[in-house]
Amino acid sequence: MRKRVVCFGDSNTWGYNAATQMRFEDDERWTGLLQEDLGAGYTVIEEGLGGRTTVWDDPIERDKNGYKHLFTVMESQKPFDLIIIMLGTNDLKSRFSVTAYDIAQSAGLLAREAMRSECGPDGSSPKVLLVAPIQIGPHIMEVYLGGMFNPDCIAKSQQFDRLYYEVASELGCYYMNAGEYAKPDPIDSVHIALEGHKSLASAMSQKVKSIIG
Repeated sequence: MRKRVVCFGDSNTWGYNAATQMRFEDDERWTGLLQEDLGAGYTVIEEGLGGRTTVWDDPIERDKNGYKHLFTVMESQKPFDLIIIMLGTNDLKSRFSVTAYDIAQSAGLLAREAMRSECGPDGSSPKVLLVAPIQIGPHIMEVYLGGMFNPDCIAKSQQFDRLYYEVASELGCYYMNAGEYAKPDPIDSVHIALEGHKSLASAMSQKVKSIIG
């Protein structure tokens, strides 16, 4: 039976192209490349939404709360063997005023709920891979997305690797740092550049195989 992998994230899972402000093609974004690399024995399910937060209701962009979306997504896509959760970048927006610690804890809440679910094969709990998002680029305040962020978002994003790792270790779920493999496009300092999608997909493929292969 084919292994099913749900990719639950924001615009960096959806595949936002900073250069065009549109979407990368299927064979360009990391989810599509992951499917290609894993091959016929796997089904990769894209569940990326631009602006999605971990647990916060966005007062400007409606219906972006990842915690509220998670249950519907899991129920609609079950059974699945693995869910990859990569959220937290949008939590850095100044409108939320939360710390890097709070963001990591919020991402952990999603991982915990997925681990407690019965959405895996035969009603079991699925495996969970918690992924720390990429760091914010150093020129965020100089580009068009800068109006949504404060300068401290850069330092906060640099804490993600350590804090998400600690959360994953506490929960007992799998962990990966996207920032090891992908960087933000200098055009907007937030979204993964084209080459980053390729390297992230390659690393993600090896991780997935190690978990459910």
